[in-house]
Amino acid sequence: MAQAEKTAVPASGAQNGGTNVVSLGPRDVLQGRLEIQGDLKVAGNVEGDLKASGDVSVDSTATIQAAIEGANVSVRGQVTGNVTAKRRLTLAGTGRLNGDVKVGRLTVEDGASLNGNVTMSGG
Repeated sequence: MAQAEKTAVPASGAQNGGTNVVSLGPRDVLQGRLEIQGDLKVAGNVEGDLKASGDVSVDSTATIQAAIEGANVSVRGQVTGNVTAKRRLTLAGTGRLNGDVKVGRLTVEDGASLNGNVTMSGG
C-alpha cells in the first residue's frame, strides 16, 4: 500500500500547472448553481448559473439555460441566458446565444447567432 501511494498520479489540477478544470460530459445534467475556481468545460445540459474564475467552454453538444460568467467564454452550443466574459466572448459558427452579454472583447464567427444586447468594456 505504501508503494501505491508513492506512485499515485497527481490530480488533474496539478498536471495543468495548478489550474482546476471541471468538465460536464455530453450525458451530464446540472440543475442549480456551479461556482468554481478554474476552468469549466460543458458538453451536457445545464439549468441555473455557471461561474468560473477561469475560462468557460460550451461544446456543440451542450444546451444551457443559465447565466454564465468567466474570464473567456467560448460558445459552440446553445445558450439561453446572460453571459459575462471579463476578457473575451467567442461565438463559434455553431454557437447560438439568446441573452444579453457583457464583454471585454467579442468575436462572432460566420454562422453564429447572437440575440440580445451587447455591452463592451473595452478590455
